[in-house]
Amino acid sequence: MSTVNRVLVVGATGRTGRYVVAAAKDRGLTPVALARNEARARRLLPGTEIAVADLQSPDALADAVDGVDAVVFVHGSDDDARPDSFERVDYGGVAHVLAALGDRRPRIVLQTTIFVTRRDHPFNQGGHALDWKRRSERLVRLSGAPYTIVRPGWLDAGPGGERLRVEQGDTGEDGVSRTALAGLLVAALLDDEAIGRTFEVFSGPGPATTDFTALFTQARPDGAGALDAVEDRANLPLEREPARVRDDLDHLRAQ
Repeated sequence: MSTVNRVLVVGATGRTGRYVVAAAKDRGLTPVALARNEARARRLLPGTEIAVADLQSPDALADAVDGVDAVVFVHGSDDDARPDSFERVDYGGVAHVLAALGDRRPRIVLQTTIFVTRRDHPFNQGGHALDWKRRSERLVRLSGAPYTIVRPGWLDAGPGGERLRVEQGDTGEDGVSRTALAGLLVAALLDDEAIGRTFEVFSGPGPATTDFTALFTQARPDGAGALDAVEDRANLPLEREPARVRDDLDHLRAQ
């Protein structure tokens, strides 16, 4: 596996993204913050390299992805632009970055959410937010890139603490510390045991997790070429998916 140095952080100015940038620096990596508003990004992330581009403009992303060894997705929809932004941003942002990469296959870590397979959950009403996040996972799995997909629990909620645990099957509902989560997302870029795995992550009382290899190997790997994670519910049939989604997946399969 190639060495990771330059890491494009998609969603870098968000509450979790800022921790990811800090965690990347702590591990000796060079984070590149993707941002629409350069002035805001420089204010929030002083001393960080900024790549100015809009996730919704595929052509503008070509320069942003140039020369990066990895991409961490921690982006999300704007509250005032929902519900259509779930498709445009949560899904479209991943699709556009993958398109901008062309035939390059850098390391990818995608953050989605717990509940992503629970189609009857209230979060999936009024825009199908969970479905679009799950569709973005499918893009990453079929991209051919070495990937890790992380489904965090309630951010900065729960009993507190930095000790991480992983689960699969999308049944958990606990919280996770943003700082601990950011450390895990960056660790997944550097540990080959994280490749090809999808899991939920939570944190609780106890010392901060340092043995990430042991943590990652607790999760079963996804099946080769599978659309969904190893223990996902089979409740999002491909034949009923929007034409855009089927076209995107067909394009990735053909590469």
